[in-house]
Formats: sequence, C-alpha cells, structure tokens
Amino acid sequence: MTTNQAGKPDDLNSVQVFADKVIDNVEKVIVGKRQVIERLLIALLCEGHVLLEDAPGTGKTMLARALAISTGLEFKRVQCTPDLLPNDITGVSVFNQKTREFEFRSGPVLSNILLADEINRATPRTQSALLEAMGEGQVTVDGVTYRLPKPFLVMATQNPIEFEGTFPLPEAQLDRFLLRLSLGYPAPKDEDNMLRMQQLAHPIESLSEAIEGNRIVSLQSKVREVHVAASVRRYILNLVNATRTNPALGLGASPRGSLALFRTAQARAAVDGRNFALPDDVKSIAVACLAHRMVVNPENAMGGETTETIVQELLKQVEVPISVDQL
Repeated sequence: MTTNQAGKPDDLNSVQVFADKVIDNVEKVIVGKRQVIERLLIALLCEGHVLLEDAPGTGKTMLARALAISTGLEFKRVQCTPDLLPNDITGVSVFNQKTREFEFRSGPVLSNILLADEINRATPRTQSALLEAMGEGQVTVDGVTYRLPKPFLVMATQNPIEFEGTFPLPEAQLDRFLLRLSLGYPAPKDEDNMLRMQQLAHPIESLSEAIEGNRIVSLQSKVREVHVAASVRRYILNLVNATRTNPALGLGASPRGSLALFRTAQARAAVDGRNFALPDDVKSIAVACLAHRMVVNPENAMGGETTETIVQELLKQVEVPISVDQL
C-alpha cells in the first residue's frame, strides 16, 4: 500500500477526502450537525442502514436529499401510512397488452438511497417487505429476484413522540439498522444561520454534486481493509457481552451488534485517515450502534434508565486496552 506526502495510505486518504467533501457539502444545508452527517457516511461506507428517530421538522428529509445530491446517487422517498402495501415498496408486475407479457415496474426500493418516512406508521407486513432488501440486497416479486443497485442505503425515520396509529418496529427489524441517529434541535447560533441561509431560497435548490457516487463501492471495500487489533476486538466483545449480563437489560446486543461495532470502528478510522482502528473509534460510535438493539427491563425503565444511558455507563466500566497493535 503506497502512502502520500502526509504519510497516510493512499487508499484510506481517498476515504477521508470523500468524507470531508461530502460532509462539507451537506453542511451547506444541514447546519451544525457534522457528527450526525459523519455517522450517516459511516453507515454508507459499511453498507448499513440508518434509523433516524427525531421530532418533526428537524431536517431528516433534507439530510437524506442533501446526501443523495452530494453523492449523485438516485434518491427515492416513501411516505409510510397504514394503507401502504409491500408492492408499493418493492414494485409490481403489470400485464402489457401490447406484448402480451408481464413487465416488472420497480418500486422505490430499487434506488441507491431510500427514505422510508415514518416507518412505524406502516403495517408490520409492509415493514417486513424492507427486511429482505436491507438484509440481502435484493427483492423478490412474483417469484423473481431482483438485485438492488449498489451502493444501497435505507434511511428510515420515526417520530418518538406520537404513538397513536403506529406499529412499533419489532426487535428483529431494529437489529437490521446499523445505527440509530438523532439530529435534535439546533443550537441557537446554528438556527440563526439557518434562518439567514433560507431568507431568499432553500440551499438544497442550489446544492451540487461533490463527488462521484460510483466511487463509493470501491471505498466500501477499502474500509474493510482497516486493521482491527486483537485487543480492540476483545474490547468490542467485552462491551457487547456486558450488555448481555447487565441486570437492567432484558435483552442485550446480538452478534450482529458485535459485527456492526467492528465495521463502524473500521469506517470511523478510515474517515479519520487511519488504516487501524482505536478503542476511541469504538467508544465514539457505541451508543448509536448498540442502544437500539437492547431492551430495558420495565422496572428499570420506570426508574428513568434507557438503553443509551446504560451503554454510556458500560463504556465507563469496561476496561479499555492500553496499547493497540497498529499493524
């Protein structure tokens, strides 16, 4: 592996350049949320999917659109409602009277970035239509399998406040999401910048492509080459195992959670221009990666404990490796 003048591997320097360009471009629309944008890119580089859980009007849709424009990827949006059918997402075969044959008309899932808005308003049957796409990278309609384009990212949103008329996501589907993120309300200074920026027109209208999206597949392969030392792997396993033995939790993180933390640590290192992962990479992404895969016991939930606070407490308790073998 060759290195550049800054002493960084060329392959991973390209990942860092990609991330910086996209983040800077998206920040022209989404102000003051650099960490969230970075984590969204980490999910994309890990071939994972993201659950955005936030109040209405915080910029979830704009974030998805800005990412799609910045990368030049095809973007589709689905507004989930109780009457949404699985075929509305995957597509349907329609009989062509001219050719006397059935033709497949693809649904919005056959795109690069799919925004499933308010996913918890769709019925469980429709929610499950996303499972094959998210887990296998394909959909099956009328017995025919269609591969999804690469890269492929599902961004699902849900409102954590309104529960009337919703269908909570089961643990099996929550576990399919690599990260759970929240934009939150902007700081007063950032909100003032937002008001100023949108005085004449929305900045999304003038946003342009920052980098070629067809490069992302090769960057995803480079991220997997990031070295994770045995001590860092043990740290990941000890942290995940601690969720399974914690008395406040009825359900700990699954093996898929361990793998997710491993992959996101690699991507976090690559975005930072390193070819080796550090315990700090694991710590920085642990809450977003693990909290939604866990269930708090009812009595502990009544006491105010959440999966987020429990992961934060475990990060203080689990011993961090002192040294890391970089190569």
